[in-house]
Amino acid sequence: MIDFNLYLITDRKISGNCLAAVEEALRGGVRAVQLREKDLKVRELLHMAYQMRELTERYGARLFINDRVDVAIAVEADGVHLGQNSIPPWAVKRIAGELLIGVSTHSLEEAIEAERGGADFITFGPVFYTPSKAGYGAPLGRDMLKKVSSTISIPVFAIGGIKPEDIKGIRDSGARGVAVISGILGARDIREATEKYLRSLI
Repeated sequence: MIDFNLYLITDRKISGNCLAAVEEALRGGVRAVQLREKDLKVRELLHMAYQMRELTERYGARLFINDRVDVAIAVEADGVHLGQNSIPPWAVKRIAGELLIGVSTHSLEEAIEAERGGADFITFGPVFYTPSKAGYGAPLGRDMLKKVSSTISIPVFAIGGIKPEDIKGIRDSGARGVAVISGILGARDIREATEKYLRSLI
């Protein structure tokens, strides 16, 4: 069910025009996008989600909505991505069992709990330092990533300061793929940056 290894997470504060930036990444080959714009009011988010759904469908890509199960259902997204304070995965399955469920985790215990709760995949990090994840504590490193990947059976996506040259070590640690924000959206050439990540993931 998880048929991608590069997971793009939006941040319009980095990219500016969010839709245009995501389209460049889709042209570069991204096939999974998480709409994560937490500061938007729900109607603004819903409007953007409809636009993002139309865009991702045009490129045959999956769309995940951060946290808002109601918005995901309304726009017929492929899934939701949940945080540690979100509605739990098992409850999402009762509401909308067709949605794929990703969960953000920052420890082995959270990763285990996400799998037990019904998550289809997790993001784990920050593996390396990155400003967007600085609030989650010190970088966890590849050793902890390897421990998590070998303990749970669902796909693990490493997140946090990951550059294309890091990917071999990330994959050697057992991760299915990587989740990226600024490495793509902050690039001068978004399409080229996307292609570089995808080449490293082959």
